Amino acid sequence: MSSIQRWTVNEPYLDIAGTLLEGPYHDVANNEFRFVDIWEHKLYRLDLAHGPESLRVIDTPTSVGVTANIADEDQLVVGAKFGFARLNRATGSLSYVRQVWGEQDGQGKAEKMRFNDGAVDSHGRFWAGAMNDPKAQPIGPEGVLFRLDPDLSLHRMLAPVTIPNGIGWNAQDDTMYLTDSLTAKIFAFDFDAATGAISNRRVHIDFGAPLEPDGLVIDVEDCIWSAVYGGGKVVRISPAGKVIGEIALPTRNVTCPTFVGTELFITTAKDDRDDEEFPQSIRYGGQVYRVDVGIRGKPKNEFRFQG
Repeated sequence: MSSIQRWTVNEPYLDIAGTLLEGPYHDVANNEFRFVDIWEHKLYRLDLAHGPESLRVIDTPTSVGVTANIADEDQLVVGAKFGFARLNRATGSLSYVRQVWGEQDGQGKAEKMRFNDGAVDSHGRFWAGAMNDPKAQPIGPEGVLFRLDPDLSLHRMLAPVTIPNGIGWNAQDDTMYLTDSLTAKIFAFDFDAATGAISNRRVHIDFGAPLEPDGLVIDVEDCIWSAVYGGGKVVRISPAGKVIGEIALPTRNVTCPTFVGTELFITTAKDDRDDEEFPQSIRYGGQVYRVDVGIRGKPKNEFRFQG
C-alpha cells in the first residue's frame, strides 16, 4: 500500500475573515490572484508581485460563485445569481449574457437558486452549476449543471444534482470530473471535446458522509486536488481514484484550491464552532492559505465569445 504524502498549513496567507470564500483563480497574464466571497457579494484581487498589501476588495451587485477569463477581453465571465454574466473587474458592475431560468421552471425559481462553481473547457465553453440559494431555501436536489457555448447557446447538461461543485478535465481531454457535494462523490464522465457531450457517469471517488468534497483543480499528472468541506483538508486523488496526498489546514470548512506555480492557494469558509479536532476553526475560517506542493496545475482555459 502506497504512503500518503502530507503537508500541514498553520497560518493564513490572507487574514481577511471572509464568510464564504470561493472561486480562486490565477490570472497568469496579469500576474493576479482573485477569488470571491459568495455570501458577501465581493470580488477580491491580489497583485502577486506585491503580495497581501495589494489586496483590493470590489463589491458586486449580487452573488458570484465562479469567474473565468474571456479571450481578448479585460472583463470576466461569471456564474452569478441568475445566470452567466460579464463582470467588470475594476468596478464590479455586472451585465447578464444568459439568464438561465424561464417559465418552464416555475414561479420563483430564479430567486431560490444561485450559481456555484464551474470551469471552462478546451473549446472555450463555460460549464457551471446552479444550486438552491441557502438565503432563500434549504439545499436539496434541485441543482442543474449548465454549459454556455461561445455562441451563447445554453445547454442543461445534468439534473438533478445537489451542490454542483468542482469541475475539471484530464490531459487527454476525454474525461470530465464533476463534484456533487452532498452526495460526497466526485463523478467521472466520458467527454467528447468536439461536441461538449458527456456520458457514462460513474463514481470516481466516494468520500463518505459527512465529508463533502468541494472545489477541485487538476495537476499536470492528472491528479485531482479536492477541498474537503467539513474535513479541514485538501486531498490529492490519483487518476485511479485513490487518495495519495493530504494538506491539513487549521480550519474545518475548506472550499477550493487553485495553482499558482507549484503552490496551491486555498480558500475557506467561516466556521461557527471550535472543538478538539479543530480547536481554532473560528479564528482561521474564511481566510486564504497557500502551500508549495512541488507540482504545477493544468493551465486554465478562457471563455471565447463569438462575434
